[in-house]
Amino acid sequence: MNNTDWWRGAVLYQIYPRSFKDSNGDGIGDLPGITEKLDYIASLGVSGIWISPFYKSPMVDFGYDIEDYCAIDPMFGTMEDFDALLDGMHARGLKLVIDLVLNHTSDKHPWFLESRKDRVNPKADWYVWADAKPDGTPPNNWQSVFGGQAWRFCSRRGQYYLHQFLSAQPDLNVRNPEVQDALLGVAKFWLDKGVDGFRLDAVNHCIQDAYLRDNPSRPENERTPDRNFRHTYDMQRHLYDKSQPENLDFLRRLRALVDAYDDRMTVAEIGDDNNIAQCIEYTAPGLLHTAYSFSLLTERYGPDVVQSMVGAFREKGAKSWPSWAFSNHDSKRAATRWAIQSRPDTRQVKMLQALLCSLWGTIFVYQGEELGLTDAKIPYEKMQDPFGKFAWPEDVGRDGCRTPLPWEQAKPNAGFSVAEPWLPVPKEHQDIAVDAQDKDARSPLNFFRSFLKWRARQQALVSGDISFFEPREYVLSFTRNGLIAVFNMGDREADYTLPDGTRPLDGHGLPYALERNKLVLPAFGGFFGEPG
Repeated sequence: MNNTDWWRGAVLYQIYPRSFKDSNGDGIGDLPGITEKLDYIASLGVSGIWISPFYKSPMVDFGYDIEDYCAIDPMFGTMEDFDALLDGMHARGLKLVIDLVLNHTSDKHPWFLESRKDRVNPKADWYVWADAKPDGTPPNNWQSVFGGQAWRFCSRRGQYYLHQFLSAQPDLNVRNPEVQDALLGVAKFWLDKGVDGFRLDAVNHCIQDAYLRDNPSRPENERTPDRNFRHTYDMQRHLYDKSQPENLDFLRRLRALVDAYDDRMTVAEIGDDNNIAQCIEYTAPGLLHTAYSFSLLTERYGPDVVQSMVGAFREKGAKSWPSWAFSNHDSKRAATRWAIQSRPDTRQVKMLQALLCSLWGTIFVYQGEELGLTDAKIPYEKMQDPFGKFAWPEDVGRDGCRTPLPWEQAKPNAGFSVAEPWLPVPKEHQDIAVDAQDKDARSPLNFFRSFLKWRARQQALVSGDISFFEPREYVLSFTRNGLIAVFNMGDREADYTLPDGTRPLDGHGLPYALERNKLVLPAFGGFFGEPG
């Protein structure tokens, strides 16, 4: 690979800035806190970081409701703090990918404040507005991702505006060329600052059906463990409110802008009924570099899940490049979500770290995943997530995966802040803080560091192609340009017959036993080898 392709096979560490490190004692993480911990990030062996939004925002959705795309929210610091962070990262050879939210703004954004004034102002068509039906009901049946109808009536304009997320997040009219130009201007601002790429939030939502047609209902036979009809959003097939073909023309314009700069990249966040197909479509030549899928953020677990998703991308999108994650700020942590018999297990944590970083594609590791953090249980009175408050108690929302990172075992709030944090630090996280794991050679943290060092020496695991063997019970096996990888995803011993002459590649840290070509993997064990 040349430097232009640095993102292929990169491991990017996702930082949720509110919860990473508080530097000024207000209980909320900030940019100087990230800068303070850059040596820690570099010690992990990752290629760079993706930072969730830090723009000026009313924080109704904690930064994904943007009031000013080109300003730092004071709770996170200043533009000088951002410059210091970027310089510190580049000095350590780390790349910086920032969130770019193109689908919606805050309802406090000056663009929306002007747009809502009347139907004839210069920005009247910058958001998705539509007339009510004759009986006053919304223009169609579209539902918000966060629950309830996706339309809110504005009495000043006498129209509804679309909000596919919270009502405080009105959808931009990205069909409008002026809006596209404004968004490309935002991207140019940050490219000129020197960022290395963009994670494009909810990017397949950006353009909707021009006729605002109703979505069809989802039949009962499509009910799955991940779609259980608790929320109205899950009751529809989303044919018209997102993933429209016209969106690709806008993304070609964005790609052309990014390509005018050296060594930059784009990664799409895709949430759709057909995640893999959409990821492939959005990463076709001339579009985005890679796509971030929800496919492995599922409740379902096992070799068949991983193989079906990664294998489908490889089979149908061989000329595209995927991205994978097992956890993020919107999903329950993998250590909890995939715990067998609901018992988080350090052995499983290590195996999942190695498995994720062995897949074909660009890898995203969520902060705390290197520690094996579990989802925290947040009492209702301390909940912050608006979706969690809306859906409680059937769905507790996203607070459990967003609690502060524990830095020091013996300090109040695990050393995250001298003040009470915006979300509590659970005791089970304090017990496995960074400083405690630093001292333990067998900790998940030290395993993660050593595995990434070992991975960096195996070029096949960084950029090689992938081909799967038939999955067997809890055993997942595949090759990466001839390198053989076998993982026992179960909590019982499993055996596996390797091709004759296979030689083990040691140094990865997962347990196994080998006699000739008979491989025995203990619970959550793993093996890497090469042909004889």
